[in-house]
Amino acid sequence: MSSSVDQLVEVMNQLRSPGGCTWDAQQTHASLARYLLEETYEALEAMDSGDAGALKEELGDILLQVVFHARIAQEQNPEVTLENIAQGVVDKLVRRHPHVFTDLEVKTNEELEDNWAAIKASEKPRESITDGVPNAMPALQVATQLMYRSRKLDVPVGNPSVTDGLRQLVGTPTPEQIADLLVGVVALAREQDLDPESILRAKMANYRSEIRTVEGL
Repeated sequence: MSSSVDQLVEVMNQLRSPGGCTWDAQQTHASLARYLLEETYEALEAMDSGDAGALKEELGDILLQVVFHARIAQEQNPEVTLENIAQGVVDKLVRRHPHVFTDLEVKTNEELEDNWAAIKASEKPRESITDGVPNAMPALQVATQLMYRSRKLDVPVGNPSVTDGLRQLVGTPTPEQIADLLVGVVALAREQDLDPESILRAKMANYRSEIRTVEGL
């Protein structure tokens, strides 16, 4: 680690140790969870703004959350250190990119994705392709991930006639048209005093179950 990261770790250690900061010492993974989420959204906003200074600050706030959680985890298990966490990431990146770090040749993006999926599956065997798609994510992200992961399974999602109707209406949609369609759906939901986030989340919960059924789980 660089000297500045070492300093950050030492500062956090002092804050969490006797004689440090009472508030910092009282925090847990659960109490800090919302801050990690908030800082992530603020970093995304900084990216969208194109403000390099703001992005630097927000990435720093995310790094602080990582160091904070790492310190709490280390108190529960001394083997969990920021150094070990970083080494784990290094090992994972090298392992999952054999086309970069070994003589393996990958000719297409599809072959690259299949190879990545195979390596990931060998590292962390999962019962279902839906495993690893957190329910806590925004419903639209859950939908995107589940539909992507189930693309090779015959599991219809939603009403195909609605999708076909939209396809006939706009043809090959532009990002602007997709945005307009999403806004239109939200507007229709609000007219009926319905929460589109909750509706989509419930729909994806059912879709997750349908995928698992097709998988025989």
